[in-house]
Amino acid sequence: MSKTTKIVSLVLMVAVLIIAGAVIVSRRSNQATTTTTTSQKEGKTVQNPKTLIVYYSRTGNTKAVAEIIQSQVGGDLVQIETKSARPTNYRAEVEQNETEQNTDTLPALKSLPDLSQYDRIFIGSPTWNMALPQAVVAFLRANKFTGKTVIPFNTNGGYGVGSVFTQIKQEAKGATVLQGFSIKGGEEINGVLLAIRGNRRVTVSKSVTTWLKSIKQTQ
Repeated sequence: MSKTTKIVSLVLMVAVLIIAGAVIVSRRSNQATTTTTTSQKEGKTVQNPKTLIVYYSRTGNTKAVAEIIQSQVGGDLVQIETKSARPTNYRAEVEQNETEQNTDTLPALKSLPDLSQYDRIFIGSPTWNMALPQAVVAFLRANKFTGKTVIPFNTNGGYGVGSVFTQIKQEAKGATVLQGFSIKGGEEINGVLLAIRGNRRVTVSKSVTTWLKSIKQTQ
């Protein structure tokens, strides 16, 4: 074998070794990326969770809080709505709601997004008869929350959260349920409907910021 031939063979051998090494490094890199992605899907190392903010609102106060949360953490905003129209008269709504609660009747809901695509779900509800409206109960029972992070929020007429947060925790089986946020909204019984607006909305927004920081759920 000539000297030139030996040199060419040596160069080719070195080139083959370099290419083989690059392939191994590439495979290891891809494997690490796949592992990280899988862990994120399992909720182990999620840095930017896919967020849903779902709410039920009659006079707009819970909706206002939902919008404030969205402005601070992003995510998709969806309203829970019943297929059949609810009574517009306050007294009629109170009576219908009490009947539904007492008989555990669940109203049919309009379609909602597939929860499987979300990691973090904010659930907003007013306090009705010191409990969840049955429409929200229907939403909770129609979905699976295993492995999700659920964060409740509430508006009320001044009598507090009632059993709203307790019910959400009970119904959202398999979820990690964080500390909820509750604030006074309107007083429909006294004719005060949408109260979280103007300067009041600014004040509530600051309270939401403080709450989100306390539960480490800022954007």
